[in-house]
Amino acid sequence: MGNWFVSMKKADFQGIAARYHISPIVARLIRNRNVVGDENIDLYLNGTIAELNDGMLLKDVDRAVDILTEKIEGRAQIRVIGDYDIDGVNATYILQEGLEGLGAVVDTDIPDRIRDGYGLNRTLINRAIEDGIDTIITCDNGIAAGEEIAYGKSQGLTIIVTDHHEVPYEETEEGRKYILPPADAVVDPKQVDCTYPFQGLCGAAVAYKLMQALYDSLGKDEEEIDYLMENVAVATIGDVMDLVDENRIFVRQGLEMLKRTKNPGWRALMECTNIDVEHLSAYHIGFVLGPCINAGGRLDTAKRALELLSSNSKKEAALLAGDLKALNDSRKEMTAKNLEEAVELVESTPLGQDKVLVVFLPDCHESIAGIVAGKLRERYYKPVYVLTKGKDGVKGSGRSIPNYDMFEELSKCRELLTRFGGHKMAAGLSLKEEQVDRLRILLNEQTGLTPEDLVEKISIDMQLPFAYITEHLIEELKVLEPFGKGNPKPLFAEREVRAIHPRILGVNQNVLKCRLQSRDGVEMDAVYFGDVKACLEYMNAHERIAVTFYPGINEYKGNRTIQITIVNYQ
Repeated sequence: MGNWFVSMKKADFQGIAARYHISPIVARLIRNRNVVGDENIDLYLNGTIAELNDGMLLKDVDRAVDILTEKIEGRAQIRVIGDYDIDGVNATYILQEGLEGLGAVVDTDIPDRIRDGYGLNRTLINRAIEDGIDTIITCDNGIAAGEEIAYGKSQGLTIIVTDHHEVPYEETEEGRKYILPPADAVVDPKQVDCTYPFQGLCGAAVAYKLMQALYDSLGKDEEEIDYLMENVAVATIGDVMDLVDENRIFVRQGLEMLKRTKNPGWRALMECTNIDVEHLSAYHIGFVLGPCINAGGRLDTAKRALELLSSNSKKEAALLAGDLKALNDSRKEMTAKNLEEAVELVESTPLGQDKVLVVFLPDCHESIAGIVAGKLRERYYKPVYVLTKGKDGVKGSGRSIPNYDMFEELSKCRELLTRFGGHKMAAGLSLKEEQVDRLRILLNEQTGLTPEDLVEKISIDMQLPFAYITEHLIEELKVLEPFGKGNPKPLFAEREVRAIHPRILGVNQNVLKCRLQSRDGVEMDAVYFGDVKACLEYMNAHERIAVTFYPGINEYKGNRTIQITIVNYQ
């Protein structure tokens, strides 16, 4: 199960522990997350809203604020155009709420995933013109829509772009030439000449910063829109941004606010998905609430998720939340069915020999191709493209591994593709059906992946003897939360442990439970949630094994016991 290695980063762990009243174990874990120096350690442990950077530092925010001030005063019609995913929906809601709070005349539009595709297009612009719109403000899209924005400008629209995606560029003899859209203001921290101190914001965070700056400039109290930090937190987790720096503060603060939210939509969604609100964590956003918000844009319309956030009555919110949960349940069923079909293809045809998996599932719904690709990548630890049949040819989504730059590899095949975009770890593409086999051959011929690249590297924080695991330590690990990309859950390891009485439990037979005994006789309750049958066979066949794990507390009928969750074994 992968190559295991222990992070051996050096620091004065005793000194850090004494200064910040934490244990040396926690000090080591913080160092392993590349948090170095007193200022950064203090920000990591104790950062509050006060430490957030001023939105005015973002390039063009001043211009956007001037334009919006003039438009609000002149009662001009403003339209927010977002994106159909969790970041886009929350960014749209933030701009709509913020502008309405200032008395602006504002409405929203979100493209349809299948009909419109991603981002600003002529249909959306023409619709705005027909509706008498004066100003468009984009969120979570727009940075790459140069032609569409030029068209909108030629039709007399004022256009403000807020986005967080990479700025498109072309290679010239003088080096990279970045291509900005001809909007009236472009707010995106990824611009080369933007001096904002933190580049890793999601689209909703950029929208929030603009609203803060606007309220400030109009002499309004920024605290009036503090509640929108809930939406920034959800979008940051849902769009899988690194949970470092400002994002860490947004998420930590936003999760606390969500526990007491006044928003009927969030409350209804937490209720219908049975979330224990008191213990709400980043996990619930990423794997329970987030997928329900995304399901609207995948299988129906993202406007439904926006309606949920905007709903004012408990009754309406409960109906909308129920709809989104039902959509997500059917998305899960579709994913399971398509995944099964894909695994069958990989394991019963020559596809399985390829280093780069290109799997054509004609009947797969195009909106879940990326989810299926992600699950295949987890299973085989290879870069994966899942292709489906769209109305204009074949569309696909790719998910990658660290040593394979998806955007670059697709760039080498551009003559086979009608469209493509993305970044190192994920990409989207379109092509004619007759080119599918050619693409598979070419991606495999040109790849420089070695057998070592195709073995997952598992980074362990430290070896931790069972005797050190106490309720106090488990409680202390909470200072590291929220966990997610860029701030992973700690991973501990212990070797030469014996599995006592391993057995498979659960209604769906999907949990393995046992006791683990270390060399010095200390025993721990343990559970495993992966391929439980394979794990059971392995434990029965080996007297002693090594495990990586994370410790927690199991509460059952009022009893609290320490229990470790096994992540890997070998």
